[in-house]
Amino acid sequence: MLCEHLRALEQALLHNGAEETFRGQAWSENCREWVYFDVRLDLSALQRRFALPACVQPHENADPHSGQERGLVCTQCHDAVMGLFTGGKLFR
Repeated sequence: MLCEHLRALEQALLHNGAEETFRGQAWSENCREWVYFDVRLDLSALQRRFALPACVQPHENADPHSGQERGLVCTQCHDAVMGLFTGGKLFR
Protein backbone atom coordinates (compact mmCIF):
# COMPACT_ATOMS: atom_id res chain seq x y z
CA MET A 1 0.00 0.00 0.00
CA LEU A 2 1.26 3.44 -0.90
CA CYS A 3 2.07 6.06 1.70
CA GLU A 4 -0.60 8.35 3.14
CA HIS A 5 0.54 11.19 0.87
CA LEU A 6 -0.34 9.34 -2.35
CA ARG A 7 -3.08 6.94 -1.21
CA ALA A 8 -6.06 9.11 -2.25
CA LEU A 9 -4.61 9.58 -5.74
CA GLU A 10 -4.02 5.84 -6.09
CA GLN A 11 -7.58 5.08 -4.99
CA ALA A 12 -9.03 7.64 -7.42
CA LEU A 13 -7.10 6.12 -10.31
CA LEU A 14 -8.32 2.62 -9.47
CA HIS A 15 -11.90 3.80 -8.90
CA ASN A 16 -11.91 5.50 -12.31
CA GLY A 17 -10.75 2.38 -14.15
CA ALA A 18 -7.05 3.08 -14.64
CA GLU A 19 -5.21 -0.20 -15.05
CA GLU A 20 -2.29 -0.90 -12.75
CA THR A 21 0.61 -2.16 -14.87
CA PHE A 22 3.34 -2.55 -12.23
CA ARG A 23 3.70 -2.31 -8.45
CA GLY A 24 6.92 -2.71 -6.53
CA GLN A 25 10.46 -1.45 -6.20
CA ALA A 26 10.91 0.16 -9.58
CA TRP A 27 14.58 0.78 -10.27
CA SER A 28 16.71 1.48 -7.20
CA GLU A 29 17.06 0.92 -3.49
CA ASN A 30 15.77 4.49 -3.02
CA CYS A 31 12.32 3.43 -4.28
CA ARG A 32 9.95 1.79 -1.80
CA GLU A 33 6.70 1.18 -3.67
CA TRP A 34 6.05 2.63 -7.10
CA VAL A 35 2.75 2.01 -8.85
CA TYR A 36 2.43 2.45 -12.60
CA PHE A 37 -0.85 3.09 -14.42
CA ASP A 38 -1.86 3.00 -18.08
CA VAL A 39 -2.91 6.67 -18.16
CA ARG A 40 -1.15 9.99 -18.66
CA LEU A 41 -1.22 12.06 -15.47
CA ASP A 42 -1.92 15.80 -15.45
CA LEU A 43 0.54 16.50 -12.64
CA SER A 44 -0.36 20.11 -11.84
CA ALA A 45 -4.11 19.38 -11.88
CA LEU A 46 -3.63 16.38 -9.60
CA GLN A 47 -1.46 18.32 -7.16
CA ARG A 48 -4.24 20.89 -6.84
CA ARG A 49 -7.14 18.41 -6.81
CA PHE A 50 -5.65 16.27 -4.04
CA ALA A 51 -3.93 19.14 -2.18
CA LEU A 52 -0.73 17.12 -2.15
CA PRO A 53 1.90 18.17 0.40
CA ALA A 54 5.26 19.68 -0.54
CA CYS A 55 6.97 16.30 -0.13
CA VAL A 56 5.12 15.07 -3.25
CA GLN A 57 7.08 16.24 -6.28
CA PRO A 58 6.69 15.82 -10.04
CA HIS A 59 8.97 13.25 -11.66
CA GLU A 60 9.66 12.81 -15.35
CA ASN A 61 11.96 10.49 -17.26
CA ALA A 62 12.01 11.18 -21.00
CA ASP A 63 14.81 8.72 -21.86
CA PRO A 64 13.39 6.08 -24.23
CA HIS A 65 16.21 3.66 -23.31
CA SER A 66 15.49 3.49 -19.59
CA GLY A 67 11.69 3.72 -19.83
CA GLN A 68 9.70 6.90 -20.19
CA GLU A 69 7.45 7.85 -17.28
CA ARG A 70 5.77 10.83 -15.69
CA GLY A 71 4.25 10.95 -12.24
CA LEU A 72 4.42 12.07 -8.64
CA VAL A 73 7.01 10.93 -6.09
CA CYS A 74 6.81 11.26 -2.32
CA THR A 75 10.30 12.36 -1.33
CA GLN A 76 9.56 11.57 2.32
CA CYS A 77 8.35 7.97 1.90
CA HIS A 78 9.97 7.10 -1.47
CA ASP A 79 6.66 5.96 -2.97
CA ALA A 80 5.33 7.07 -6.34
CA VAL A 81 2.37 7.06 -8.68
CA MET A 82 3.56 6.88 -12.28
CA GLY A 83 1.78 7.16 -15.58
CA LEU A 84 2.56 7.14 -19.26
CA PHE A 85 4.91 9.73 -20.68
CA THR A 86 2.89 10.13 -23.87
CA GLY A 87 -0.36 8.79 -25.24
CA GLY A 88 -3.11 7.16 -23.28
CA LYS A 89 -6.08 8.71 -21.57
CA LEU A 90 -5.39 11.90 -19.59
CA PHE A 91 -6.26 11.65 -15.89
CA ARG A 92 -6.75 14.89 -13.97
